[in-house]
Amino acid sequence: MQGEDARYLKRKVKGGNIDVHPSEKALIVQYEVEATILGEMGDPMLGERKECQKIIRLKSLNANTDITSLARKVVEECKLIHPSKLNEVEQLLYYLQNRRDSLPGKEKKEKSSKPKDPPPFEGMEIDEVANINDMDEYIELLYEDIPDKVRGSALILQLARNPDNLEELLLNVALYLLLNLAEDTRTELKMRNKNIVHMLVKALDRDNFELLILVVSFLKKLSIFMENKNDMVEMDIVEKLVKMIPCEHEDLLNITLRLLLNLSFDTGLRNKMVQVGLLPKLTALLGMLYIDDDGS
Repeated sequence: MQGEDARYLKRKVKGGNIDVHPSEKALIVQYEVEATILGEMGDPMLGERKECQKIIRLKSLNANTDITSLARKVVEECKLIHPSKLNEVEQLLYYLQNRRDSLPGKEKKEKSSKPKDPPPFEGMEIDEVANINDMDEYIELLYEDIPDKVRGSALILQLARNPDNLEELLLNVALYLLLNLAEDTRTELKMRNKNIVHMLVKALDRDNFELLILVVSFLKKLSIFMENKNDMVEMDIVEKLVKMIPCEHEDLLNITLRLLLNLSFDTGLRNKMVQVGLLPKLTALLGMLYIDDDGS
């Protein structure tokens, strides 16, 4: 259906049964709403029905209430009730008027008292310490047998109770958004004026692989401009990056090496890489690649 073809919306409300509320002094009116979208020629194009209910609370209802007058008032004010149902409403009101309520003291006690909460995390005590980097593994446990489900739930709960983990998740989302916005050069310049490079370099101290990949990717994008590179020099970025080599996470290692390659075109940074011992680490990586290619 094309959006411009729809011209009219027809709404039809149909009243239904009326009943008393199980615990309150109120009537429950059942009704059906039918919404139909009509085309330009008036033909129905799309329709939907929904069952609804309206609660009419009768706070003034007591033993001295004039039921006939109250029933007439309810029917007049509620358009969902057809006038032909006046007698039915009157009978329901009479029933409510004479229905025995719970004892006031007991009722208040029931309202005020809440069911006791179960002991926190009962049956979920585990000695294992959760790691946010293993979140995918914990989620997979939720699809296994009951013991694994319990273990996975407990580990995820353990992570959720740590405010630092929630902070990392929010930071991840924020940086992802900023990285996309930085595609516009004017927006990227505004970010630099807000010290985005300093914030990103500080984030390199985090342990979350997904967050680190995002941070290093962002820094790599920014590193092609001299002003951003100079900010990275002030924050001792080379020392932080060298600590990440070697890395078990292949994607993080890849993007880190690419960032170091960009920075190596600066003579001062290239000398810094030699001073902090990057060359032996790169040589070791080349040896590992040679072994993998050789198949031994």
